[in-house]
Amino acid sequence: MSTPSIVKEPVQRALGESLARQDATAVGQGMPLKSNKANLAARDSRSQSHRKSHPAEDTESESFEHRNWKGENSEHNHNASQSRGASGNTRPNKLGNSGKKGGIHWAPLNIGLERRLQTFVVLCHTLTIAIFLTCFFFTCAIPLFWPILIPYLVYISLFSTTATSGTLSRRSEFLRSLRAWSIYVSYFPAQLHRSEPLLPTRKYIFGYHPHGIISHGAFAAFATEALGFSRLFPGITNTLLTLDSNFRIPFYREYALAMGLASVSRESCENLLTKGGADGEGMGRAITIVIGGARESLDALPHSIRLVLKRRKGFIKLAIRTGADLVPVLAFGENDLYEQVRSDHHPLIHKFQMLIKHTMGFTIPLFHARGVFNYDVGLMPYRRPLNIVVGRPIQVIQQHERDEIEDNYVNELHARYVSELHRLWDQWKDTFAKDRVSELEIIS
Repeated sequence: MSTPSIVKEPVQRALGESLARQDATAVGQGMPLKSNKANLAARDSRSQSHRKSHPAEDTESESFEHRNWKGENSEHNHNASQSRGASGNTRPNKLGNSGKKGGIHWAPLNIGLERRLQTFVVLCHTLTIAIFLTCFFFTCAIPLFWPILIPYLVYISLFSTTATSGTLSRRSEFLRSLRAWSIYVSYFPAQLHRSEPLLPTRKYIFGYHPHGIISHGAFAAFATEALGFSRLFPGITNTLLTLDSNFRIPFYREYALAMGLASVSRESCENLLTKGGADGEGMGRAITIVIGGARESLDALPHSIRLVLKRRKGFIKLAIRTGADLVPVLAFGENDLYEQVRSDHHPLIHKFQMLIKHTMGFTIPLFHARGVFNYDVGLMPYRRPLNIVVGRPIQVIQQHERDEIEDNYVNELHARYVSELHRLWDQWKDTFAKDRVSELEIIS
């Protein structure tokens, strides 16, 4: 007898005894017998069906955020939320049928490299100010840098006019065109749409709506080339405007200037639209203002758009003084990137937020979204589509002197601007806002 047969015999006997015990148990329970081949076939069938129902984990994580989005505490999805549970989760994973562990939906470990890069880039962008402030405080702890830091702080606090001069001398097209920004916009993903081309012989004021929590769409579309602004609007140099206080933050201001950002102060706006350009008077220049500002961020609730616009007419007067055409921009999905506590339901919180706004120029929404390793808690935005639609330009007749500007003309332009926003909403709401719970609303 050969060695292989000696090894096989006890193994076969043990296997036969095991199958006999299983068959006896099945007979005792009144169950029909199955052959070993049938058992293996059934096991293979279950394995294949499991693989079909559980694709790659990165696909699962993406679909989870979109499914969870559609079931998040909105009245029109109340019944669906009850059937899924309080969190609205339907994603099966290795943690159990509910997809939870400790009440939090955790991200799988085997996510593809592309999605990891997207998460990393968005995380860095979200924490940009914190990163640069950390570097600043680190250098402050080293006395060797003090002879450089002290003059630098004095300069940016008292003497620097780079953010308001309108020269764009620090703007870096290389930095704005980095591959990292393409990875950034693919995280959501984000897209830029135009209603019609813009003439490079005019100048423009883009009004971005809504503000959202952090205005990710405005940055993606107008502070980078990731969405192809120069390709869609050739000959137009657009500058995204932000709070002047951001240019007093050490180190971060250098990054903001290199990205082409400028102050939203009146001096900065007028300089950008009246200096430089093809004719030296602003031709081919454009600025982007987030009209609703910090106040509008308090109304950034998912599945709805409420715009603080009725009394906002300063940008209309700016357009008349500089002769810049008005271009409304509506960002579908900007408000869907974060959840926040509704301040109108908590009067004390609302008063505190408005106090900060009046004293410091910005406010602090109580918001959350997802984290790096979970889908429920963190400061990173959700993976939800962003569609930025650029409307038709509204031609403006220039009036140089402030005293010459008539209120009737301001009101007329404002009404036309609001009308164009409504047109954009009506045209695209069934495409980009299918899960809306309300129509576009203009508030004071």
